[in-house]
Amino acid sequence: MRFSILGPVEAVAPGSDAPALAPRHRAVLAYLLLHAGVAISTDRLVDAMWGPLPPDSARAQIQTTIAAIRRMLRASGADGMLATRPGGYVITPEPGQLDLDEFTSLIGTAPAASDDPGDAADRIRSGLALWRGEPLADITADYVQGARARLNGQLLTAVERLAELELARGRHEALIDELSVHAAAHPLRERLCCQLMLALHRAGRQTDALEVARTFRATLAEQQGLDPGHAFGKLEQDILRDAPDLRPPVAAPPARPQGVNFLPYDVPDFTGREGELDGLIRLWSGDNGAVVTISAIDGMAGVGKTTLAVHAGHRLADRFPDGQLFVDLQAHTAGQAPLDAGAALEVLLGQLGVPAAHIPASVADRAALWRAELSGRRVLAVLDNALGAEQVRPLLPGASRALVLITSRRRLTDLDGAHALSLDVLPAADAMELFASIVGERAAAEPLAVLDVLQLCGFLPLAVRIAAARLHHRPRWTVAYLAGRLRDQRRRLAELATSERGVAAAFTLSYQQLSADQQRMFRLLGLQPGRDIVPEAAAALADVSLDEAEILLEDLLDAHVLAQHQLGRYTFHDLLREHALATAAEQESPDTRREALGRVFHHYLHTASTAIDHLYPEGRNRRPRIPAPDSPVASPPQDEAEAITWLDSERANLMATAPYAAEHDWPLHTSQLAATLHRYLLGHAHQAEALALHGLALQAGRRSGDTAAEARTLIDLGEVHYWWHGDHEQAAEHYRQALDLAHETGDQGAAARALQGLSTVARRRRAYDEAHDHCTQSLVLFRELGDRAGEARCLTDLGLLHERRGQYEDAHEHHRQALHAYRDAGSRIGETIVLNNLGLLCQQQGRYEEARRHHSDALELSRRFDFPGDEAESLNALAEAARSLGNLAQAAVEHDTALALARESGYRPEQARAHDGLAHIHRDLGHIALAHDHARHALDLYTALAVPEAEEIRTFLTELPPTEGCPGGMGGGGHGATGSIQTS
Repeated sequence: MRFSILGPVEAVAPGSDAPALAPRHRAVLAYLLLHAGVAISTDRLVDAMWGPLPPDSARAQIQTTIAAIRRMLRASGADGMLATRPGGYVITPEPGQLDLDEFTSLIGTAPAASDDPGDAADRIRSGLALWRGEPLADITADYVQGARARLNGQLLTAVERLAELELARGRHEALIDELSVHAAAHPLRERLCCQLMLALHRAGRQTDALEVARTFRATLAEQQGLDPGHAFGKLEQDILRDAPDLRPPVAAPPARPQGVNFLPYDVPDFTGREGELDGLIRLWSGDNGAVVTISAIDGMAGVGKTTLAVHAGHRLADRFPDGQLFVDLQAHTAGQAPLDAGAALEVLLGQLGVPAAHIPASVADRAALWRAELSGRRVLAVLDNALGAEQVRPLLPGASRALVLITSRRRLTDLDGAHALSLDVLPAADAMELFASIVGERAAAEPLAVLDVLQLCGFLPLAVRIAAARLHHRPRWTVAYLAGRLRDQRRRLAELATSERGVAAAFTLSYQQLSADQQRMFRLLGLQPGRDIVPEAAAALADVSLDEAEILLEDLLDAHVLAQHQLGRYTFHDLLREHALATAAEQESPDTRREALGRVFHHYLHTASTAIDHLYPEGRNRRPRIPAPDSPVASPPQDEAEAITWLDSERANLMATAPYAAEHDWPLHTSQLAATLHRYLLGHAHQAEALALHGLALQAGRRSGDTAAEARTLIDLGEVHYWWHGDHEQAAEHYRQALDLAHETGDQGAAARALQGLSTVARRRRAYDEAHDHCTQSLVLFRELGDRAGEARCLTDLGLLHERRGQYEDAHEHHRQALHAYRDAGSRIGETIVLNNLGLLCQQQGRYEEARRHHSDALELSRRFDFPGDEAESLNALAEAARSLGNLAQAAVEHDTALALARESGYRPEQARAHDGLAHIHRDLGHIALAHDHARHALDLYTALAVPEAEEIRTFLTELPPTEGCPGGMGGGGHGATGSIQTS
């Protein structure tokens, strides 16, 4: 997780599908990050966002914002980062996660004067490189102006400290342009102005220096009525008389003549890697003591390790006047055995000028001579393409002022004292720049196609270079044509081949250096259809113990054939995944591949079933029972918290198994998975995934002739269409088809559920007699089956029907019985439904305070168990009761919050309900334009939902007074407003 506030406010987690934050959410997040580690109360956040005049909805907006930030952090694997303390909310990013903390650390640890000002200057430049423009650039809040001024003050202090160091090094010429920009932006900054004057004077531009002084004096007098300080006046006089003290320092001559440079060619189109380069440059302390600094640069094949090491070596060459050395250790060179230590030492000693006749025979003697030759020298050595620590350990200098850069595809975890640098693929912007530098104008003409090519290359530098070179040498090809060729997965690795340097060849060498067990795990992981895998699933896939799986995964991680973007979860680079899958197809039999996938599918299905049983115990008898695997690799979730955590983290993998199973003739898995996950997907607003999964399950059931599964899936699809999309006609059609199948097969459970679904659709259309008939038939069947949860749903529906007919005592009794039945069944979501229904009943009877108590209890339950749809329903119901009590401001806040939640989760019926309520509130407050706007939104939604409320809101619109410029009552304020009293 990476947070940035020194520029546009961003929260980025690579590989994550975390939701993007709205501007108001980013404003709150930025304020918490500015005070990281400090508890911030809600009142303080309200003051920070709006100042002395917050809106009535401010506290509710803060609570909604905190919930949105937590959802983003949870999706990014940083669930515990934002905590609630007695004093308020506190965010605690890890070191390296917040750019402001990194900037402060770099600037704070850089001394104003040092034995080597170059090191201090490099550290400050690294800190300044973190700035991406105006801090907090894209947010507005009351606190921003003051915070931005403080941050800019820190920036200018760092710039001035850097200028002081560079002036001390005699680098005045290079400073002039940089200082001129800052001085122009901050014309009253005296120290900055003095440094620019000194730099100009030392560059022989005395007239320009004095002109800067005159401009500063005039500006200061005009804007503040002040004269400059004593130090400024003295500097101005010293410049006038060309004082000797102002002359630049004289650099000491080098102790030794310039040494030889054996580094390979530095590619002219080197792109990106600025952070990694800065880190390598900072490694060299530059002191006068004897020190060996080692950086082990590791990463997957083709990620650019050698290119980075060579480029860094050339950048650092002037700091190592006694020589820059290079040796290829050939660990991953096709057709070559890895170079042994003795041969490598012979190469290095030869580069230092030691005659071949003077190089000893034994490795130990060569290593001793190597250390002796380097004693007292300032040398940079690149040890490229290392196999492991044992190969490079004899090559390390002893007491020497040397920098050693080692590249390897393996993490050299047992190389003591080494600084580890693991390279990832290129960021998108850097990859586009690299591609364009090779391809030229064609890249600028097709930017979207370029991005397609880069994504198909997985942003791997070697693949990007090969693809760009192929296009460069084929002038008739377009970028889109190349993308089309790469999109064919069967030929992608072949397209990215250039003799022995192709991507597939590089991967093959990495694979060949794995042990047999590691190779088998690598192959089987290629079969996994999900994006990542945890050790438990990998153990099931490979049929090994959990301990064995964890060891193998870590080994593959160290060998850089796996990556880990989230703790405990392992994933492939896209091209490596294809290579693993192709290798599995070549080396594993079809039966072996199917058995491995069967084991991991069973693991996912059984663990999901256990998790769902914890969350929705009332539906246990309706779901397929999944037996435990023969050799379970880990205990499944033990409670509700573990269950929701597991389901949220594995949802993408679970969903990925369904299309694979459907395509490869595994209909039972798809049907069972859909039935198992239905309540979770429906209750937690994953309706798009629910529709996709049930659609696959319906096809699978029909292809396999599993009528029971087909009926069950039709009912589940009906519920998704009814509850989330408000598509009652489609829902009713699914219920009717399911009922016909249930009658054919005699499936009473399916018949009961289908009838209950038809009852809800009829009630929504106000066909109460039809709804009552369906519901009573369903209740009889559920009672015969002993299904308490089904019985509770029917009792709830009957209670609503009695309430609609004004039979309030009967309604209350049915709701009371439903509440007991839901509690007997352990259904928390059922409790929220009944509590809201009791509240609505109380509203019908004019008992509004009692209604709000019921709705508040429902709201608490829905928030505790993360039921966003029920939360929106509870808030809308609370608002309706508040409006009846005459508390319009409270009602507006609650409708606003419900609207935001319903939009975020895609719950269209509650969006319409919130707009309807807000339209009436604004009419009552005299805000006619807003009333028109919300009524229009409600009408559009009700019309799409095909419900009777559409006609009621249409009548409401015709009765509204016209707004300015709209002569008729149907004129509105457009569709621009999205809330009522919100200010964001």
